Amino acid sequence: MKKTFILLFATLIYSSFSFAQPSFIKDSLDSYITQGMKDWNIPGLAIAIVKDGQVVMMKGYGVRDLETKEPVDENTLFMIASNSKLFTGTALAQLDYNKKLSLDDKITKYFPDYRVYDSCTTQLVTIKDMLGHHLGTKTFQGDFTWWNSNLSRNEIMYKMRYLKPNQNFRASYGYCNSCFLTAGEIIPKVTGKPWEVYVYDSIVEPLQMTHTHTLGQGMSQMPDAATPYTNTFSQVLKPLPYDNVDNLAPAGSMVSCVNDLKNWLLMQLDSGRYNGKQILKWPVLQKTRDANTIISTRKNLFIPTHFSAYGLGVFIKDYNGKELYEHTGGADGFVTSVCFVPEEKLGITILTNNDNQSFFELLRYQILDAYLGVPYTNRSKVVLKIFNEERQKNLDSINALKARVNGNRPPLPLSAYTGNYENQLFGKIKITIDKDNLKITFPDHRNLAATLQYMDNGQWLMTYNHPAFGIFPLTFKTEGNKVVATDVKVNDFLEYDPYTFVKE
Repeated sequence: MKKTFILLFATLIYSSFSFAQPSFIKDSLDSYITQGMKDWNIPGLAIAIVKDGQVVMMKGYGVRDLETKEPVDENTLFMIASNSKLFTGTALAQLDYNKKLSLDDKITKYFPDYRVYDSCTTQLVTIKDMLGHHLGTKTFQGDFTWWNSNLSRNEIMYKMRYLKPNQNFRASYGYCNSCFLTAGEIIPKVTGKPWEVYVYDSIVEPLQMTHTHTLGQGMSQMPDAATPYTNTFSQVLKPLPYDNVDNLAPAGSMVSCVNDLKNWLLMQLDSGRYNGKQILKWPVLQKTRDANTIISTRKNLFIPTHFSAYGLGVFIKDYNGKELYEHTGGADGFVTSVCFVPEEKLGITILTNNDNQSFFELLRYQILDAYLGVPYTNRSKVVLKIFNEERQKNLDSINALKARVNGNRPPLPLSAYTGNYENQLFGKIKITIDKDNLKITFPDHRNLAATLQYMDNGQWLMTYNHPAFGIFPLTFKTEGNKVVATDVKVNDFLEYDPYTFVKE
C-alpha cells in the first residue's frame, strides 16, 4: 500500500472541443486515477476515452513491471479476457447477416455428437443460447477444469455433458465460458477459418488494431506486455505466470491495448464505421445489442441502473436514463473494462494489471457519472474502506490457518492419503508424499500443484504453487481407516464451488 507510483509521460489528447468536457474530466480525472492506483495497489493502468468521434483522453499510468519499471503507455498490452466475447458475438452476428448461419441454428446442426447434461437441452440449445449464458449452469461452472488446462477445445466441449445445471434451461442467467467457446467453434465450420483467424481478418485488421493478438500464447515474449499481479492471498503483490486460455479462445483469449480498443469503440459509436469506412453493417451491431437474457429488473442502490440484460457478448443496462453497453474481463493478474453509451457517443476502456481490486470499475462509473450528470461522490473512497476490511479479514483467516501448522501428525499414515483421485468433470489428480507433507498434482493442468500441510482436527492447509489459485483448508473423507474422497477448492475468481474427488 506504500508503493510510490510514478505518473508516466504518455499520450494525452484533447480534442478541439475539450472546453465542453465535464470539469471532472478536465480538472480532476488525472489526480483521481493517480490516487486510486496508490489506494488500490495497482502497478499499471491504461485508459482511453472517446466522445463525439474524437479521442478525449488516451494515457498510461504507472509501470507494467515492478522490477523493470517499464512504463505503461497507450500501446502496453493487457489480457482483455472476457472483453473478447463481444468480438465473438459480433463475428457470429456478421455471419448471420451474411446468411452463412442463423443464430437460431441448433448446436447439433454443426456438432451432431455434441451433448450437454440434459438430453432435451441438447436437442434445443442454439448458438444464441450459448451466447446468452442461459444453459442453466452456475456462473463460472467448469472453469477450474478448463482454465490453463491441457484440454483441447473439442475436449472441453465434450466434457460439458458433465456440467449439471442448477437452473432450468433458458430460465436463468449463469455466466458460461465453455458456452462461448462452443458458439465460437461454429465459425470454422462455416468459414473454414479458425476463430482466431476469422476474428482477426474480419474485425481486428480492418479496424487497424495493429497491436492486438487474438490468442494469448507467447504473451511473455510480446513487446510492451504488462506483467500480471495479484495480492488476493498475500500482503504484497506477487507476479503471476501468464494465463494460457487459448483453448477457450472465443470466451477470452485476446490481448490488446487502449490505442487499439479506442478504434473498436469509435466503430461501435459510428454505426459500424471507422475512419469513414463501413467495417461492419449496422444491423450486425444491432443484433449484438438486442437483449438476449434478462439478468435483473431491479434498481441498483450503488449505481443509477434499473435493469440489466445480456446481448451477444455484452451487458446492457440503463445508466441515469441512457442505454449503456459494457463488459469486464478478468484473467489472473488482469482486470479490464470496455463500455460505450451510443446516445452520448461516449466510449471508455480501462486496462489494469492487478486482479484484486475494484478501482477499474469504479473509475468507469466515475467517468460515466461526469458525462451523464450523476451528482459527484468519490466512488473509490466509498468502496475502498469496505474492500480493505474484507481483504484484511481474508488475510487474517489465512494467517490463522498457517498458524495451525505446528508439527501435529495426521490421524492416518501419510501413505493412506496417497494415490489417484477422480472427479467426473475435472478428471484425475494425484496425491503423493512430499517430505513430511502431501502434494497434489493436476495432470491436465500446466505446472499446477498444491502442497498439503497437516494442521489439526483432520484438516490440512492446501497451498497452490500458483499464487492466484489460493490457500484453503482441506479435509479428507474417511470410512474407518480408509480415505475415500476429498473436496478441492480454488479461488472464487476462477470458480465458486469445490470439486469432490473420489479415491480410486
